Amino acid sequence: MERRSILAALGILPLALLARRVAAALPKNMAEVRALQAAWRSLLAPGTPVPDPGDKVSWSKDEWQKRLSHEQFDVLRREGTERAHTSPLDKEKRAGVFACAGCGLPLFTSAMKFDSGTGWPSFFTFIPGALGTKGDRSIIFMPRTEYHCIRCGGHQGHVFDDGPPPTGLRYCNNGVALSFIPKG
Repeated sequence: MERRSILAALGILPLALLARRVAAALPKNMAEVRALQAAWRSLLAPGTPVPDPGDKVSWSKDEWQKRLSHEQFDVLRREGTERAHTSPLDKEKRAGVFACAGCGLPLFTSAMKFDSGTGWPSFFTFIPGALGTKGDRSIIFMPRTEYHCIRCGGHQGHVFDDGPPPTGLRYCNNGVALSFIPKG
């Protein structure tokens, strides 16, 4: 019986070390979160153009359909949801910025990302001024808050209160609603 306990503990050890390593990368307090938010441009490659959030995008439905794939149009313009574990951005680990796939506005950085295990890219905070929120009552017994790109209104995902400290938030994003801009 003791042997089983030892083997079970050894099986859990790599997971515990991984959780510890992930937790070490997360900010310890809200001052560190604000510092990450303020320094988001440091994760852009030099010379990368950044759209102005105040420069609103309002294309016609036909124009959106020309610019976006079918999946992107469904998520960004119809508030759909992609299937979990289908986006390569869920496993993206490089330094860089995650921007709206509709209009290119930077929304998150790689330093704000964490592995939630849900199958969608998840972030514990966002670039200030990039997102707008609204209530979502499409599931009657589970009201949620959805968030959109502030520039084009593109639906990104939902925010939940089960994220890591110190924010406690999980911005659960559809991967097809994002593009990734690597730092290098």
